[in-house]
Amino acid sequence: MSSEATQDKVQTSTLQQNEQGMLQCPISNAHGNRDEIARINQECKRESFWYRALPLSLGSMLVTERLISKGVFTSSPRFGSLPKIAFAGVLGFAIGTMSYIGVCQKKFQSISAAPLGPEDKRRNEDDKILQNQLFSETAYFGQMK
Repeated sequence: MSSEATQDKVQTSTLQQNEQGMLQCPISNAHGNRDEIARINQECKRESFWYRALPLSLGSMLVTERLISKGVFTSSPRFGSLPKIAFAGVLGFAIGTMSYIGVCQKKFQSISAAPLGPEDKRRNEDDKILQNQLFSETAYFGQMK
């Protein structure tokens, strides 16, 4: 008897979940493809590290070390060349990571994800405002005739 009661409860809860899922608006479900977004996010992190950040970081550190050894930059008497090389590495890493942002944005746009920031939202709002102004001006000038 108790197994039948628990089975009935499970069936009613799954029916309620299915009904709730059917009642959700598909437009409001902005993150419907969370797995795809997570996959692209991880892919962007991995590719930006290996293809941009690491090479730029190592390259800038190598160039800085060369400039110090040639005498263009002077090394610190207390710390040596380490602070300048570390700064060049961090700066190269940051620039390399930021340079990959455009590629990642294109990947997210290819799956037609939501707008990627306030700029896209602002552009859409500006377009609506311009359209409203255009229609109101044409309506105004149309009344004058």
